[in-house]
Amino acid sequence: MEAIIIEGLVYGIMVLGVYISFRIMDFPDLTVDGSFVTGAAIMAIAIINKYSFFYSLILAFAGGAIAGAATAIIHNKLKIPNLLAGILTMTMLYSINLRIMGSPNLPLLKNETIFTVIAHLTRNFFSSEIAILILCLFSIIVIKLLLDLFFHTDIGLAIRALGSNEQMVIAQGINPEVLKIIGLSISNGIVALSGAFAAQYQGFADVGMGPGTIIAGLASVLIGEFFIRSRRLWIKTTAAIIGSIIYRAILFMGMSFGYGFVKLNPNDNKFISGALILLFLFLSRLKINQKRKNYD
Repeated sequence: MEAIIIEGLVYGIMVLGVYISFRIMDFPDLTVDGSFVTGAAIMAIAIINKYSFFYSLILAFAGGAIAGAATAIIHNKLKIPNLLAGILTMTMLYSINLRIMGSPNLPLLKNETIFTVIAHLTRNFFSSEIAILILCLFSIIVIKLLLDLFFHTDIGLAIRALGSNEQMVIAQGINPEVLKIIGLSISNGIVALSGAFAAQYQGFADVGMGPGTIIAGLASVLIGEFFIRSRRLWIKTTAAIIGSIIYRAILFMGMSFGYGFVKLNPNDNKFISGALILLFLFLSRLKINQKRKNYD
């Protein structure tokens, strides 16, 4: 149970990043499949070279932020559709991530990570899983609170307005291109942080760990929105995190059931993720239609 929650929280950081681009900015950004690996790659190299954890996390965030800014610039300056701009950046990041890592896979089992250090320091008080769970919970709460505060600042409110009505933002004399760069930088920086935590939790960084990230993030957002609906931002970000935990639990139960009955294996994770998105889109549509009938 603890492992499911930990995994849900680790990837919940990524879900917050996806929520920013897809829901707040209304920008379907596929960069996250690459920036997630960028964060993991930078973190792995930093740990191997004995950098401090705090500095390593800052570097991981910066790497993801640069990737997000690149997507925004490609979209803004070259007038390339947002979806294609994200795909281009994601594709280029594959080679960049290989350059950063130097090999397709970097094991971290013989190196100290933030998780192993915390587990060692609290070994007299908690089990290693509980200690890691507390650390992940603390980390995601801090990130969520910072995001909630940011999106109530002038710049944050402008980014929220951009996602609702870009023409209104332009009419107010605000440059939407700058807002897109800021928003996508923050979004992919947070995704990269998730990748950094994921690499430490799994004990390795792999260049192939990114594909499907956007699907998992979107599925988690949809699940969270299905169970918790609100117009308040802090509730929406909370729902996204809860959706990530539920998604991981469903995935775990689906695979556990599938191993014995329908012969599923880890290669089927992406199929299950896609099926979950379709399911919750369908259920959300039914829910909306039912509300309309009750209103009529």
